[in-house]
Amino acid sequence: MLRITVNGQRAEISVKRKIDPERWDSTTNRMRGSKEDAKEVNSLIDLLTLKLNKIYSKLVENEETVTASKVKDIYLGKVVKKKSLLEVFSLHNEMMRSRVGVDFSKSTFTRYSTTYDHIIQFLKQQYSLNDIMLKDIPYSFITDLEHFLKVTRKCNHNSSQKYIRNFRKIVNNAIKNDWLDKDPFRAYRVKLKDTKRVFLTKEELAALEEVQLQINRLEQVRDVFIFCCYTGLSYVDVEKLSAKQIVKGHDGEYWINIDRTKTGNASNIPMLSKAMKLIEKYKDKPHIITIGKLLPVISNQRINAYLKELASVANIDKKLTFHAARHTFATTVTLSNGIPRETVSAMLGHKNFKTTQIYAKVVQEKISNDMKKLNALLTD
Repeated sequence: MLRITVNGQRAEISVKRKIDPERWDSTTNRMRGSKEDAKEVNSLIDLLTLKLNKIYSKLVENEETVTASKVKDIYLGKVVKKKSLLEVFSLHNEMMRSRVGVDFSKSTFTRYSTTYDHIIQFLKQQYSLNDIMLKDIPYSFITDLEHFLKVTRKCNHNSSQKYIRNFRKIVNNAIKNDWLDKDPFRAYRVKLKDTKRVFLTKEELAALEEVQLQINRLEQVRDVFIFCCYTGLSYVDVEKLSAKQIVKGHDGEYWINIDRTKTGNASNIPMLSKAMKLIEKYKDKPHIITIGKLLPVISNQRINAYLKELASVANIDKKLTFHAARHTFATTVTLSNGIPRETVSAMLGHKNFKTTQIYAKVVQEKISNDMKKLNALLTD
């Protein structure tokens, strides 16, 4: 038997030879004697040792991770087929597509599909390639991709970093599957910049609730948005909200009990009266009964387009997107009214308490600015 040892890890190969144990020299690891059979066995051992050392040296030269099992597999001809970036990325996206609605949201799948498309364009523009082998991806590939996203695709910093983060997941999966030895991301850090979270103030929320609307589609979008201002639900969670997720708690009040689509975390939210009134408003509508949902939720893209129109009608000078409703719940509706951060965190279904603290910081900044204005008035 021939034993390969690399960094304390062993692998063994049979050399297909048998000899009398009495003729084996354990000091030299060779067969004793000068007979022809001894010469043949010892020559074979020398040949195998040379071949295995060459395999080892080649792996080191190519800067690949060397293991005893890898040396053995190469010697035996069991070389794993090398994978390309787009091949692995496509496999990942197909897996994700099949699990949309199970443990992935459609929006998450869309983000990875968009990342895939960006990389196809980047490969053609930067390298004149239709694909690239995983082992050939250098560190500069990542920095050049960042430049491409910001300059050619006109993505802002955070969007660019999120696309690169998606790409990094593909690389990490390749490493875990032993398709890639060297991590091109080892010297790269994905860094998101803090962004200003748009939310409605108490006055703006009231203005949006009270504005008279003559167009049915705007009224429905406004109602869904307001509902989320008082529940903190994201688009994907309110879109799938059904009657079975509204339950009576031990306190005799109605609660929303859901597992957040984005994180899988449980989110239990007591129903405020304003949110309940909106559910009551739509419960007997034929369309709502037919689809088995609680509210008339249209596509996120159309909602965001109509929110711009609603902001204009209600004289709100802010760039509203649907996610501003969740921010409004966290700031204006809860934290600003003295609800403890840990309670808000539980209702929002946050994985990390630090996420909730960001909203607390926003509230503190608003209070500080309001007090500065008051101080200015008092000192005039």
